[in-house]
Amino acid sequence: MRVKQIFIFIAGILLITGIVSCDRKRVFEAYKTLDNNGWNKDSVVIFDVALSDTIRNHNLYVNIRNKGTYPYSNLWLFLSVGSPDGKMITDTVEFSLAEASGRWKGSGIGDLHDNQILYKSSVYFPHKGNYTFHIKQGMRDNVLPGIRDIGFRIEKTY
Repeated sequence: MRVKQIFIFIAGILLITGIVSCDRKRVFEAYKTLDNNGWNKDSVVIFDVALSDTIRNHNLYVNIRNKGTYPYSNLWLFLSVGSPDGKMITDTVEFSLAEASGRWKGSGIGDLHDNQILYKSSVYFPHKGNYTFHIKQGMRDNVLPGIRDIGFRIEKTY
C-alpha cells in the first residue's frame, strides 16, 4: 500500500512539472475577444509587448478562434509591427482555417475551433523596449462574422 502511494505522489509531481515546463518557450501570449456581431473592418486588435531579449530569435504566431458558422475557409489579415525606434512594418497575410474538404483545421470543442498559425519564424528584435502588434481583418466584409477571438504569441527559438 505504501509503495502505491509513493508511486502516485511521484507520478503527480512529474505530471505537474511536465505541464509547467511545457511552455518554456513562451515569451508572450494573449487573446482579445471580438464583438459578438462580428469583426468590424475598422477594428484593430493591438498587443503591446515589452521585449528585452535582443540575442535570441523568436517565432511569431497568430491565434484564431472561429465559430463553425464562419462563412469562409480562409482569413486575410493586415499585420503591423511597431518597434521602439518608431519604425512600422506592415504585412498582408492569408491564413487557411479549413481543409479543401470543408473540415475545420485546428482543435476544437463543439462549434469553436482554435488555430495557432505561424506568422513569422526566426524573428530578431534588435531593440529592447515596447513593440506593438496591430491586427486588422482584410476580408471584403465590413463586419466579418464568426471570428470570436484573435491572439498573438511570441516564443523563443532554441
